[in-house]
Amino acid sequence: MSLVMVFTWWGIYGIGGMGKTTLAKALYNKIANQFEACCFLSKVKEASNQFNGLVQLQEHLLHEILKEDLKVGNVDKGINVIKNRLRSKKVLIVVDNVDKFEQLEALVGGHDWFGAGSMIIVTTRNNHLISVHEFDQKYRIQGMNHYHALELFSWHAFKKSHPLSNYLDLSERATSYCKGHPLALVVLGSFLCKRDDQVDWRSILDEFENSLNKDISDILQISFDGLEEKVKEIFLDISCFLVGEKVTTIRIF
Repeated sequence: MSLVMVFTWWGIYGIGGMGKTTLAKALYNKIANQFEACCFLSKVKEASNQFNGLVQLQEHLLHEILKEDLKVGNVDKGINVIKNRLRSKKVLIVVDNVDKFEQLEALVGGHDWFGAGSMIIVTTRNNHLISVHEFDQKYRIQGMNHYHALELFSWHAFKKSHPLSNYLDLSERATSYCKGHPLALVVLGSFLCKRDDQVDWRSILDEFENSLNKDISDILQISFDGLEEKVKEIFLDISCFLVGEKVTTIRIF
């Protein structure tokens, strides 16, 4: 991929656990060598909620780009330092998991903050933020297709790539309910793996399907609560690092 000398904003959005960060990391790693300097700002929502969080993010950004330890003191000063020091540099910056417009304003501001050819990639669950900001490219992360969703579910429910023949219909139900959500497929599959009675499977799936108020978050919470401690640790690893990866990668666990 060769990038022209035009400043570009990319917005990657969708519900949690769909692979936004993984996609941003893959793109970042693929094109980083085409820029003077790069910075991947992880978990901006969480970091900005800490004491002086935005200031610390600004200082981290400046350190990664300039390789200097600068102290900016407050957000407004940080904005001025970023604009003045980086406006001539061609940079690649990922701002991951943004949930408020003020975070973008404090960290990557506008087109005049960075040099020609720079690229800013933003990941967010906030559809409104995507709609009101002037992104040059917008990419919505979709769920897994049914074939791959069933395969991922099966690896965790049956330890193989396909369901047992007498569990096929139940597996289809479970997969459909997860709506292509990778984390839900992993957790529900692991949860049902411990239950080798079809009656139990039907009861659990009926509970989800008969409640109008239940959604993906209920699958994640109820299923997670029922996992063994070791499996919980695996799930947390997946949720932090492997969301959106190919099934063959997650299968290692």
